[in-house]
Amino acid sequence: MSPAPESHYADGAGIRYHYHDLGSGPDTVFLHGGGPGCTAWSDFGPVAHLFAADRRCLLVDIQQYGKSEKSAIQGPMWDHHAAKTVGLLDTLGVDRADFVCSSWGGTIALNLAAKYPDRVRSLVITGSMPVFYGPLAPLPENGHRGRTARDVYYGGEGPTREKMRDLITKLEWYDGTKLPEETLTLRYEQSLDEEERALAAMSDSPRGDWQDLTEELGRIQAPTLFMWGMQDAFLTPDYPLMLARMVPNGNLHVMDHTSHHLEEERPEAYHSVVSGFLDSLS
Repeated sequence: MSPAPESHYADGAGIRYHYHDLGSGPDTVFLHGGGPGCTAWSDFGPVAHLFAADRRCLLVDIQQYGKSEKSAIQGPMWDHHAAKTVGLLDTLGVDRADFVCSSWGGTIALNLAAKYPDRVRSLVITGSMPVFYGPLAPLPENGHRGRTARDVYYGGEGPTREKMRDLITKLEWYDGTKLPEETLTLRYEQSLDEEERALAAMSDSPRGDWQDLTEELGRIQAPTLFMWGMQDAFLTPDYPLMLARMVPNGNLHVMDHTSHHLEEERPEAYHSVVSGFLDSLS
């Protein structure tokens, strides 16, 4: 993976966001996952150059991650993120965008599409959990695997490079032997950020109040592609099948030999499917 491009900063309804701006063409917003040390570049750096060939790619560090503001969130969490992200779009002069998102970022985008439909052309969602129920969902305790993994990573002796390698290879990648050292380094070094560690140590959740998005999913009109790893360690493909049926214009693609980070494990194949979906809508 190449070094991260130039950093930019902009206001999003009172939140200071960090982002990268690559390429030209249709505005495409990339929102990353919520694992320790995740950033827009660590998640989407492997595919950014492919999309930037014919799209304007805005790779945004979500609030509380990367170089974006680390302030605590009060009230409904997904409503907060959606409103602040729309504020960022306003600042950047983006009227309407495609959203390509992983995990945590995907849940933000789903809520944004429901609450601000005029701002979303389409959605590509990987590994997100907007609802915590359903006969096709994994066992209930799996819904907390991400939170447990974070507690383990920051607990005990604190973050270490080997703990980060263990987290990624066991929960996020299908074939951990292929994890690039530069990706491991990016995630590990970011996880040492003092403000991120302080958020992880807070006894009261600094991330806001959890929301169930059942009603919101039914209101999404934007064409939506759920891109899922066949071997996802958090949510088996039965779960996004349920989501694709809940969203009026939902579609599902399941990719073999991938877990939670398709865009990193198989970037060329990921780009091929996603770009085909996006191009078919133009």
